[in-house]
Parts: sequence; C-alpha cells; structure tokens
Amino acid sequence: MITLRQLQFLTAVAENLNFSRAAEVCFVTQPTLSAGIKELEDRLEVTLIERTRQSVMLTPVGREIVLRAKRLLLDAAEIETVAQSYKDPGKGDLKMGTIPTISPYLLPHALPLIRESFPQLRVYLREEMTESLIDGLNSGRLDLVLIALPFDTGAIEIMPLFEDGYHLATPADWPAPHGTQALTNSGQLMLLEKGHCLHRHALAAYPGQILATNDTFAATSLTTLIAMVAAGLGITLLPNLAVAAGVTGNIKVRLTPLPDACPRRVVLAWRRGSARVDVFRAIGDLLRTESLRVCRRPST
Repeated sequence: MITLRQLQFLTAVAENLNFSRAAEVCFVTQPTLSAGIKELEDRLEVTLIERTRQSVMLTPVGREIVLRAKRLLLDAAEIETVAQSYKDPGKGDLKMGTIPTISPYLLPHALPLIRESFPQLRVYLREEMTESLIDGLNSGRLDLVLIALPFDTGAIEIMPLFEDGYHLATPADWPAPHGTQALTNSGQLMLLEKGHCLHRHALAAYPGQILATNDTFAATSLTTLIAMVAAGLGITLLPNLAVAAGVTGNIKVRLTPLPDACPRRVVLAWRRGSARVDVFRAIGDLLRTESLRVCRRPST
C-alpha cells in the first residue's frame, strides 16, 4: 500500500532535484529515502525518477503523480487542523473570506479584538467576490465569510451583523444634490464593475426607481470611483461604513447622506454543522460592535 511517507519522499525529491537535500528535508538518511521511493515505484510499477551521476529529473508520470501527492499531503495535514478545531474551537487556523467593500473599512479595527479574544487562533484572510466566497465556503476552502445581502447564499448559516446605508458622492464644485433627482435623471451614476455585489446593491438602493447609470465606465475599487467623482466625471454611491472609515481620504468630494436608501445587509456566514459555531458567533458579535464604533465617527 502507498504510504504518506513515500509520497513525502517523492515530493521532496521533486522540489529539490537532489537526493541528499531531499533526505535532509525529510529528516532521514539518503538510503532510507531512496529505498522509500524504490518501494513506491515497485508498488506502482512505473519509474518516477530518472537519476544519473549528473542530474535528477522526474519522468512524465512522475510529474503527474507529484501533483496528486501534494494535494494528498495537504489534505492529510488539514486532518490534524480539523481534529484540533473539534477539540478546542478557539485554537488552530481559521480561513476567513470577505468582500472588498467591507474588509478594508472594518477588519483593521476588528482583527485586534478577535486576536485578543482568541489568542491561539490564526486567522487567514482572503478578499474575493461574493460568489467566489460562497463557493469557497461550500467546498471547505474557507471556514467563515463576511458578505452583504441580498445574495443567493444557499444552505449556509447566516448571522446578521448590521445594515449599511449609503452616501451620495458628487464633485465638490457641483451644486448640492436634491433628493434622488441626481440619481434618477443625471445619467452620471458610476458603479463598481458587475462582479461586485455593491453594483447590484447600489442599483437596488431605491426599489421601483430606475437609476440612470454611466455604462461607459466601471471601477474595480471604491478608491477609483471616488477619484473619478473628484475629477468631475460623475457621481456614485458609497456605503456608510466606508465613508465613516475615511474612504475618501484627502480627495475632495461632496458627501450627502441618503437616509431613505434601502441598505445592504452585512452578515457573517458559515457551513451548517460547523464545530466552531460558538467561536463564529463570538467573532460576529465583535464585528457588529466594531461596526457601530466605526459608524459613530464623523464622516469626512
């Protein structure tokens, strides 16, 4: 039977292309490593490594098997992490994903609190689009995601955190906007590109009304949108959280609150049946508390 140890030997040789260095990496003698690889080749009945006095190289089938061996070794290593999470949910690794229109405005303030509450928890962050985050959660690539609704999330657990309304951003030298007239009539509304959930959320800010958008431009970040507004190229909607966190920086734009806009709903989500539900809920409470602190700050 193939063993993980044999696969470790093979991948070490593949990465170092040298039997001596591979043996050092695996903390075994070179004869032990060579014997393990020979046993693997005998078991599979193929040659995995071509070795001469001058060089070491993988055969085509050897390269193919190394790719699969690395995935198997990674999965085996994660078994220990999974077991640890069941024994002590507050320890080990936590892979958390978040959308880019939330993470830079909330997580820098919340992460120190999370680390203080769970000092033995290593949090790894990924910033992706909502669809990718949901897929990552369902596949096991991610443990926890911070997203905004409405969005079709499927069969996952949802913890509501807060509602995030909008400010209208217009060029500083434009006349002060009146109600939603600037949004519905100007044709100058610029949005993030369609992969961002904020694109959909902004269009749904006023249900039943058709917002006149500028379809000739789509940004990949709020910072780009703000710069385009400051240059007089149009207007945009900014989430209250981002405004309170200082997203406009030193860029001069006029910010007008839109209290009648339909807010997006920021939530924390995880797979049903997770062993870390109590930890996730505690993290959600910290995120909710910190979001209130951020939004109490005066906007610039």
